[in-house]
Amino acid sequence: QPLISSAKWLQLHGLKRNKLSLSQILSQIGFQHRKDYVTTLGKLVASRYADGLFRQYERAQDGSVYNLTAKKELILHFVDCLMGAIELYKQRMEWLTSESRQIFGVIQERCIVIVLDFGTAAPYEFDVCRDALSMVLVEQVTQIAKFNLIRAAQDLMKWQQKSTPVSKHTVKSAVLWLWKLHHMTAASHSSSAEALLEAMSDEAVSS
Repeated sequence: QPLISSAKWLQLHGLKRNKLSLSQILSQIGFQHRKDYVTTLGKLVASRYADGLFRQYERAQDGSVYNLTAKKELILHFVDCLMGAIELYKQRMEWLTSESRQIFGVIQERCIVIVLDFGTAAPYEFDVCRDALSMVLVEQVTQIAKFNLIRAAQDLMKWQQKSTPVSKHTVKSAVLWLWKLHHMTAASHSSSAEALLEAMSDEAVSS
């Protein structure tokens, strides 16, 4: 799936885009039971010709009433469409909460710098962090334009001097660099801020 926000995904695949919102479906399977103001009579007039002829549905949101006129086949068509939409939503949720996305979210920027601050992580936690970082590099960074890695330390460490175009070679190189890092004691409190400032100094990085 493309690395897009849920808001953008809903614009492309949401109920409204596919004319499956409640109001859109109601307008296709019936008509609204109206009470309109008639200027010539000077009063509200309710359309009562449909009373008792059709099944009616009242929307809880605004109290509007719809007379349902659709045949069973059309109703079943919308049932199928909605079941398909539910399945698509489930797939999106599973994708959002799996692998690197459950830790890092969905990367939407075209150019990123990942700042590595391992703090007081124990050796086994250090390896868990590197596993997660390797995962995000392979699964998501491969789909963007440029990236870099900076490790917060007493002596700041950079994979590259500036953000580098993404390719199979550069991603593999970054993963190898990551796994060559040594576990060390926590850096000073200022190291993280220095690493962030260094990341922001890259002109290609927007945020």
